[in-house]
Amino acid sequence: MGPTDSADLLQEQAQAFQDQGVVLLRQVFTDWVEPLRRGIETNMANPSWRERTYRPADGSAPFFQDFCNWRSIPEYRDFVMRSPAARLAAHLMGSKTARMFHEHVLVKEPGTSVVTPWHQDQPYYIVAAQHCVSFWIPLDPVSRETTSEYIAGSHLWGKTFLPSRFDGTKLYPGDTSEPVPDIEDRREELPVVSWAMEPGDAVAFHFRTLHGAPANASKQRRRVLSTRWVGDDAVFVKRPGPGSPPFPDLSFETGDPFEGTDFPVLYERDSRGGPESG
Repeated sequence: MGPTDSADLLQEQAQAFQDQGVVLLRQVFTDWVEPLRRGIETNMANPSWRERTYRPADGSAPFFQDFCNWRSIPEYRDFVMRSPAARLAAHLMGSKTARMFHEHVLVKEPGTSVVTPWHQDQPYYIVAAQHCVSFWIPLDPVSRETTSEYIAGSHLWGKTFLPSRFDGTKLYPGDTSEPVPDIEDRREELPVVSWAMEPGDAVAFHFRTLHGAPANASKQRRRVLSTRWVGDDAVFVKRPGPGSPPFPDLSFETGDPFEGTDFPVLYERDSRGGPESG
């Protein structure tokens, strides 16, 4: 496991996550880089019905995305079930449990002009929780010019911003939520954070943390696996339209406990706070 074995470091990272809504974890998933690369190649060759690829009108390279394939792609399944992700998620969230929500693959090919606009993840999801975390795990070296950026502390603003598709169209027709502020215009006054990263690193961030990413003007692919986790307080949320990712076969009402075979608990601390199970 490497650098996250230290209890003191785990506590320091958890506190930073709670305060800032985003924290960098160096070399926590090094052993999983090659398997996940293989998994992404399998995924791209056989995408699911949830696949969404943006192909820019300017003819530049595509931006591939797909979701919810962790049960069907062995390398993803092994990562979710056997990597430190669930344990780290519980510690960062301050939760007794870590429940798998879904995975999201994002591949920006070299030269793509697609920008990931500033957004929060929370309003896209069918789940709400204070105990929540996403791991953004690059499988290629990522420079500061192509990496994701985050507004530190924005998870504490108490706001839920209008969700839009990455092409700029509204996710939910008729949604009158407050638009995301013009981050680029306010960049100098906001605590924008980002890091150059190596394969095996990860950024952990809260579902309400504002984040975005530039186009990939480099000659390097930017393959990323993101896994999303929730903790003890998670509940379902009924949205006014299909969320992202969509789960059309689920039946629930807002406030129902977030549970079920689609979303297994994969880590649970014992009642004494001792060694994990699961």
